[in-house]
Amino acid sequence: MQYLPDRITAEPGRSRDPYGGHDLDVTTWPVEPGRYRLVAARACPWANRAIIVRSLLGLEGVISMGLTGPTHDARSWTFDLDPGGVDPVLGYERLQQAYFARDAAYPRGITVPAMVDVPTGAVVTNDFPWITHDLFFEWRDHHRPGAPDLWPDAVRPEMEEVMQRVFTELNNGVYRCGFAGSQEAYDAAYERLWSTMDWLEERLTDRRYLMGDAITEADIRLFTTLVRFDAVYHGHFKCNRNKLTEMPALWGYARDLFQTPGFGETVDFDQIKRHYYVVHEDINPTGIVPRGPESSVWLSPHGRERI
Repeated sequence: MQYLPDRITAEPGRSRDPYGGHDLDVTTWPVEPGRYRLVAARACPWANRAIIVRSLLGLEGVISMGLTGPTHDARSWTFDLDPGGVDPVLGYERLQQAYFARDAAYPRGITVPAMVDVPTGAVVTNDFPWITHDLFFEWRDHHRPGAPDLWPDAVRPEMEEVMQRVFTELNNGVYRCGFAGSQEAYDAAYERLWSTMDWLEERLTDRRYLMGDAITEADIRLFTTLVRFDAVYHGHFKCNRNKLTEMPALWGYARDLFQTPGFGETVDFDQIKRHYYVVHEDINPTGIVPRGPESSVWLSPHGRERI
């Protein structure tokens, strides 16, 4: 998948890598409150990251948000949750229209999250790792008082390694299992996934969050997969060695985050299940959406504050 790599930056015309300090060769757009609209879907784990970061940093008043429905066809996600099926700010029925406003011959996938320039109605970027990264680094002047430090300098090198493993082996790993084209490919993906799940279980046994005692971007990236695990990935994608609820440290950790303001209220289990079980016709040709599991267990005591 190729993405629109543009960035929204605080320093006009400059796309700086905050780690290496060098400039990146991409088009930039200026940070400007009220100018951009984050288009996301509660069903999508990649978009869920951006919804959480926007909430944690208190950016709701400077970046508006539009939500698509949980399903889509071959053309695009649609705004079927809005009255008349039209996004009230952009005036679009389909997210595809924002991509075509940017490039009438746009050849790639219509993905969420997407940052849209409201005045032109055109997508600025759909590069999901950079979207959340830049919400933290580039929009700092607009963060709420007391906003969390999602990229702490003291642990950043290790955090990058942790996030890379989580991305490769878990965020993407569940999809490698679900869309494996052969038994051999599935078996290899399954082993890689559960090796990482076991590593995470051990890591989180004696630390509250992935990097210690504070929430970071790494936790957000892990959470959006864990919160979908039992509802979708365990059965639909055949990641079924254990349920999340059978892994004490990971289950407590996931509930801890779910019950933290900015996390749980972004999750809609019905939309999550409808997306995967309806859209993936090759995996679930009947389109039947399971009724379980019971979601109220996410509000049960987690005990992680004692760590």
